[in-house]
Amino acid sequence: MTQDEMKKAAAWAALDYVTPGCIVGVGTGSTVNHFIDALGSIKEQITGAVSSSEASTAKLKALGIRIFDLNDISEFDVYVDGADEIDGSMAMIKGGGAALTREKIVAAVAKCFVCIVDETKTVEVMGAFPLPVEVIPMARAYVARELAKLGGTPVYREGVVTDNGNHILDVHGLTITAPRELETQINAVVGVVTNGLFAARGADVLVIGIPDGVKKYTA
Repeated sequence: MTQDEMKKAAAWAALDYVTPGCIVGVGTGSTVNHFIDALGSIKEQITGAVSSSEASTAKLKALGIRIFDLNDISEFDVYVDGADEIDGSMAMIKGGGAALTREKIVAAVAKCFVCIVDETKTVEVMGAFPLPVEVIPMARAYVARELAKLGGTPVYREGVVTDNGNHILDVHGLTITAPRELETQINAVVGVVTNGLFAARGADVLVIGIPDGVKKYTA
């Protein structure tokens, strides 16, 4: 299978975690786009969805799936999203699509986080993929200086404004051996909205698309 076919295989396999009548949390990105297509095939069986981005919301609405505001529900069963990297402890780097803050909020409310990836996203140690950090615009230069002290090289993602009206700094050159600690450390920097490390709230289930099908792991 091609990489895109592996993404599709993982995305469709995630339907196994969608129960009749539930509200489904939906992430953002190329693998999730396949999941949204899959969700459309069973839309009569679900109550609706909570979305982590304007792009996913538009795609869900186009398929006739009802969108719920997260403020109107106290919890939901499952959140399905991709990752830019995921390690053996189910910690992830996310935010390549600049939706990390809303993704982290939706993940926090979900009872179960199902991560869907192709096999190229699984790593021993994270950091080859630059770590996205969402920042308040006026704090961008200050935050960049603070991030440089951690040993990485922050690069402003020019021309990108998040759905929240903020900027993204991508931190290159990190070797992330303690993701939970680094997540907390970066989030403590004034001006940071959040960063793309999902370690404090990692995945509960990992579905990996591989050349001959899928593999599933549970935390």
